[in-house]
Amino acid sequence: MYPEIEPYDQGLLDVGDGYRVYWEVCGNPYGKPVVFLHGGPGGGCSPVHRRLFDPAAYRIVLIDQRGCGRSVPHASDPGADLSANTTWHLVADLEKVREHLGVDRWQVFGGSWGSTLALAYAETHPDRVTEMVLRGVFTLRRKELDWYYGGGAGSLFPELWAEVVARVPEGADVIESYGRLLADPDPAVHEPAAVAWSVWEGSTVTLLPRPELVEAFAQPRYAVAFARIENYYFRHAGWLEEGQLLRDAGKLAGIPGVIVQGRYDLATPATTAWDLHRAWPGSELVIVPDGGHAFDEPGILRALLAATDRFRA
Repeated sequence: MYPEIEPYDQGLLDVGDGYRVYWEVCGNPYGKPVVFLHGGPGGGCSPVHRRLFDPAAYRIVLIDQRGCGRSVPHASDPGADLSANTTWHLVADLEKVREHLGVDRWQVFGGSWGSTLALAYAETHPDRVTEMVLRGVFTLRRKELDWYYGGGAGSLFPELWAEVVARVPEGADVIESYGRLLADPDPAVHEPAAVAWSVWEGSTVTLLPRPELVEAFAQPRYAVAFARIENYYFRHAGWLEEGQLLRDAGKLAGIPGVIVQGRYDLATPATTAWDLHRAWPGSELVIVPDGGHAFDEPGILRALLAATDRFRA
């Protein structure tokens, strides 16, 4: 990755509904604008994400989406209300940040849930997107959720999956059951459930085990916000019609795009990236043969950096 870098500008933008969204800009103030969309939803940005872009060429914008990271209010706070936190609120927030920063058009980079948001944004505002770089594509179709939370992925990690389903009645819908647990006002109920939900993801997003990543996902404040937001979005199918993002991929025609996909991505299997590639005219699909889901696995990272370097001019 590129060397560590600090923002030269940052702030909290009032986007309405009682939310203020954290944004930061680093790199070249006169460079090519790019916006980084983090995963989750509810994952937040990290300083390491700045390092995916050549700081001499790019004006790099990072945003913490509603309810997570450095945005306020935080979804881990008691009484957090998620009713004004939807995919379409986030799409509108991106436009507000773009206008606030005086950006006309920008490159959109998103991984995992960030790829979902990137597609929703670009299909709504294709005239504002110069290129797209997507990783670990996720479109919130029912079969994608069923794979990860219905036992398919759990068949590869039965010992981890057992920890997830231990908290719900046998045969019950995991997403719906966790929704009730996470909404419980008692920290003794919602906090262990949030950690279990979050640790499942932290344990399965890399091809090889990374205990330090699992530990980060298990931190209660992070886990509660992450699990609450993610579960809420999944229970509502992202406020998308079934298959909507693939159905509307023709709107991306003329936008250059690279899709980077780990062959052994357990969280978002390669079939979705393949479906998007076939639906998106002119897109390029890069299958990383030794990759899982995480952006910083060696083969995936090389492919992402190659894509951002290609588009920096």
